[in-house]
Amino acid sequence: MKPSTLLMLLALTATGPVAAATAGKSSPGPGAASALPKVVVYKDPSCGCCGNWVEHMRKHGFAVEVHDSADMTAVKRSLGVPAGKASCHTARVGGLVVEGHVPATDVIRLLAKPDGAVGLTAPGMPLGSPGMEMPDGRSQPYVVERIDRDGSTSPFARH
Repeated sequence: MKPSTLLMLLALTATGPVAAATAGKSSPGPGAASALPKVVVYKDPSCGCCGNWVEHMRKHGFAVEVHDSADMTAVKRSLGVPAGKASCHTARVGGLVVEGHVPATDVIRLLAKPDGAVGLTAPGMPLGSPGMEMPDGRSQPYVVERIDRDGSTSPFARH
């Protein structure tokens, strides 16, 4: 990815696409969303928070394709989600697996410098994470973990 494209993507995720376009700098233009890879999401047909995460990703400039699956265990296994690190939905983004309510900014940061990682996971369904926002504003601290080729995980970001 070219440095100028990366800077544009980071500006979009830090402030949102509308704010970035109106912050006195040049507009990211119509090609901004196309600079990001498509997100392909697999989710249970009855899950509502998954749809909220999809909207979070779209607000950050990603094009998203959604597939309902009645067997999410098989999807997670086939995409390499480590045991004990699952959440409700699983996505593929630019060759990486993204499990659960991972913020778009973390996805973009890993896409910019994957360093051999195969993906990210936000195990469980942490309150306040993207898609799990509470009407009263409650949230809990959570860790997004990096998934390595051998299936091990390590902290990537704390929220």
